[in-house]
Amino acid sequence: MHDPDPPFRPVRRLDGYLPLEDLGLIGDGTTAALVGLDGTIPWMCLPRFDSEPVFCALLDHTRGGHFTVAPENLREARQRYEADTGVLHTELRSDTGTVRVTDAVVLRSGADLSDDAPSGRGELVRSVTVLEGSVRLAVELEPRGGGQAHVLYSGLEVLPARSAGPRLHLRSDRPMEGLRTVHDLRRGDRLHVTLSWGRFHRHHRFDADAVVDRTVDAWRRWMRAFDYTGPQHALVRRAAITLKMCDDWVNGALVAAPTSSLPAPVGGVRNWDYRYAWIRDAAFAVFALRRVGFDGEADAFLGWVLDAFERSRRPRIMYTLDGDCVPDEIEDAGLEGYRGSAPVRWGNGAADQRQHDVYGEILDCADQWLRRGGEIQPAMWASLAGLTDAAGRAWRQPDQGIWEIRSDGRPFTYSAGLCQVALDRGAQIAERLGLPGDAGRWRAEAGRLRDLILRQSWDEGARTLSVYLDGGGIVDASLLNLPLRHVVPVGHPRMVATTRAIAERLSAGDGLLYRYLHDEHPDGLAGDEGAFVLCSFWMVDNLIGQGRVEEAEDLYVSLCSRASPLGLLPEQIDPTTGAFMGNFPQAFSHIGVIASGVNLDRAKGGSR
Repeated sequence: MHDPDPPFRPVRRLDGYLPLEDLGLIGDGTTAALVGLDGTIPWMCLPRFDSEPVFCALLDHTRGGHFTVAPENLREARQRYEADTGVLHTELRSDTGTVRVTDAVVLRSGADLSDDAPSGRGELVRSVTVLEGSVRLAVELEPRGGGQAHVLYSGLEVLPARSAGPRLHLRSDRPMEGLRTVHDLRRGDRLHVTLSWGRFHRHHRFDADAVVDRTVDAWRRWMRAFDYTGPQHALVRRAAITLKMCDDWVNGALVAAPTSSLPAPVGGVRNWDYRYAWIRDAAFAVFALRRVGFDGEADAFLGWVLDAFERSRRPRIMYTLDGDCVPDEIEDAGLEGYRGSAPVRWGNGAADQRQHDVYGEILDCADQWLRRGGEIQPAMWASLAGLTDAAGRAWRQPDQGIWEIRSDGRPFTYSAGLCQVALDRGAQIAERLGLPGDAGRWRAEAGRLRDLILRQSWDEGARTLSVYLDGGGIVDASLLNLPLRHVVPVGHPRMVATTRAIAERLSAGDGLLYRYLHDEHPDGLAGDEGAFVLCSFWMVDNLIGQGRVEEAEDLYVSLCSRASPLGLLPEQIDPTTGAFMGNFPQAFSHIGVIASGVNLDRAKGGSR
């Protein structure tokens, strides 16, 4: 549970790895790092989110590499964020004393986080204060594959053995013996360590406190735009900051998660690289961030989607942060995987899948962009109009669906629903702005497709809409999103019955939902998975729309209570143990925290 002032707890490891719940996120809008409860940084890609990781102990605790600042004989620890910032404090207690390590990927002086310009300095600062007693503090930097260091400027130049990594520069205000140094410190002593990449500050004064303070100020200036007073206020506030740390501040894109290959479940093969930007994530993020005051980020996402579509000349489900093609998926045999869960993958093989929901996501983003005062040139509208026409044909064809199954495609109900969105939004844009296109036909086709979905996917015996457009009564949690995208009315009797069927048949217990049941809906991969967090937030939204506000609030509170003490959520949760699974932290889950909170606030008579 999110706790701004958590108690100390023992540092535990499972198969040599920290639980995901014991990791915090820091970042600067270009890259991000995970900081462990044990004082390690086991994950950081440099210089960007989607670069090769320099520290990768998260995926191999012996060979992956790490950056550790921690006392010897560590017993227990706790973590908390500096309020309204991405600056993290870890307090570590040993047998002889307690230290606080403050970690930040620091920002430029005067950085404006709402501006589409680089804000980072290319520096990670780790500042230590001894709070009690005395400690032997180890500072150890080990890139993946090892590295060599030699004196350069006022510190050490670190040359990772894997040449693909950037040049690194390590500085400290205390003497360093190499890539591992042990310092004897007592109460009140301070130590600062800065890791730089890219441009090195050869002649700059070493003032870690000042750059951290300026980073705190930049985050708090950005948070002045936050506008929400509804349920779970503190967690919604933290969710907005987490999404911002998953955002590429220059391009406006959003990584699905800043990690790759965290398994769902442990020991399985469902290990994917999420360090890319999915069109559907951008669409959901736009809705969530705008509703809590961050119009600039929402507009940046919309602009990025349209730019990426314009450059690719065809709809893709995901892109790199620059809007380019995602690299081919490869397996890395040099890493054992989190808790031994091989394979580790880089790139994403789903990038070239056929997923028809992308038509609706792009047209919906275009509609929102234009409603916000954006402009679309004639050539771009011609492409969007062509995409609308294509959606009118695509829904009849098999695809891999929203969950990116790796088996033969089927005509999915959700995919047809988002083709309906494409037709509806294309018609609205053309009619509202007087643009060329067969708006009347698009609108008529959208209406017929809505009726067909309600009729053809309905299974009278199972009393539910079906995952497949031709019926069959198999349920899938993606159906909960149909009313949220205004495909079918949330109060339609068949949608109400579908909500009930999903709650009963996909329940993982205590409000958690599976995406689908693998024995009913094979996806081409071995093994099962955990409960998918976002699906339960969709259930909250459906219950609200159906007037079951008290049930919705109970479920929302239950889901929010599953966040880590730092307020972070994963992609999936093990319904048996409550443990986090999958890539972490997951943008989708934090989008759910925000969107459902806003909907619940409005349903209870809030200001929205």
